[in-house]
Amino acid sequence: MKAVMIDPSLFTGRYDDCLCSALDGRGHDVTLLGRPLRETDAIVPEGYRYAPRFFSIGERLRGTLGEGRFARAVKAIDYAVDCRLGPLSALAGDIAHFQWLPFAMADRWLLNRLKRRTALVHTVHNARPYHGDKAAMAQARGYLTLLPMFDALIAHGERTAEALLAQGIERARIHLVPHPPMQLAAAKPADVAALPASTVPRILFFGTIRPYKGLDLLLQACLMLWREGLEFELAIVGKPFMPIEPFLGAIHGGGFGHRLITDLAFVTEQRLDAHLRAADILAFPYRAIDSSGAFLSALRYGAAMVTSDAGMFGELPDDVALRFPVGESAALATLLRPLILNEALRQHNGRAAMAYGKAHDGWGEAALLTEHAYAAAREQAAHRWAS
Repeated sequence: MKAVMIDPSLFTGRYDDCLCSALDGRGHDVTLLGRPLRETDAIVPEGYRYAPRFFSIGERLRGTLGEGRFARAVKAIDYAVDCRLGPLSALAGDIAHFQWLPFAMADRWLLNRLKRRTALVHTVHNARPYHGDKAAMAQARGYLTLLPMFDALIAHGERTAEALLAQGIERARIHLVPHPPMQLAAAKPADVAALPASTVPRILFFGTIRPYKGLDLLLQACLMLWREGLEFELAIVGKPFMPIEPFLGAIHGGGFGHRLITDLAFVTEQRLDAHLRAADILAFPYRAIDSSGAFLSALRYGAAMVTSDAGMFGELPDDVALRFPVGESAALATLLRPLILNEALRQHNGRAAMAYGKAHDGWGEAALLTEHAYAAAREQAAHRWAS
């Protein structure tokens, strides 16, 4: 089967890479289409092909325009023109599998052009587009109305499937494909050497920083514990897409700046791997999530996990992650306290997380289930074309 995987902004590049390789391993002809690769990308196609198809103008001007509002407008226009008028030959296989729909208005044009040529599949990574992030409202507007256009929808868990059913999507079009753990590119010696050494436990928060991820809750919890006299560090790694200066100012103003490590940028997988190796506790205080690639990437490091009870986190076994009610920073502090104070507890929980990751490392199974979704999509598309 000829499958074209489409992730215009490479929002889930590591997931795309793993799934494309696994599909190739099952004998399919797979091409991944995204934007031009950046230095921070670690995609090395094995068996499948990668082609930079989207955002060519926006990426070429990225160094000049930066990341501001004007740059985003240029990228939106670039993408919209491509969706409306760009060539379709590279996108039309037996299956066009969209991992993300970055700009719903433009995506509708592209889907309308493709629906007569190929079966359409979409992975719904999150049933609530962009987790309600106000900064992404223009991108998200109209997303839910695109879902009925697909011949098959893939969900990573039952909660997402139930949300799709509630939106009127018939069950026959929804296919469950659990999200396996992912492995990051290994840190280089220079990446490891660049991190400060520590004699106290280190908590790590990583990934793009957006309101739904709850960094403010973690900072409040850490301030409570530092004021109690607990000795630990907090490392924050990732590009902010929200103002965080007031939160960091509160830490420095409280006299705890020496316990704060920041790496506020898009980091390479190798650099992130180094941060994960150095962490004792990993924090995921999300206000909303369906499935978390960041969490699944981190399972193999053997660090203790602390999460909210949102989405997939609420379904985890009790010994894999300590969970607190969404939005409650005091409850988060209560969970962190014994982990900071008790090394044996950290190691026990870390071993449980690692074992959970190994038990769910199933990219072959994910490829098989995706293949079943493709077969159903082709059947649905044939019925659609005949009617």
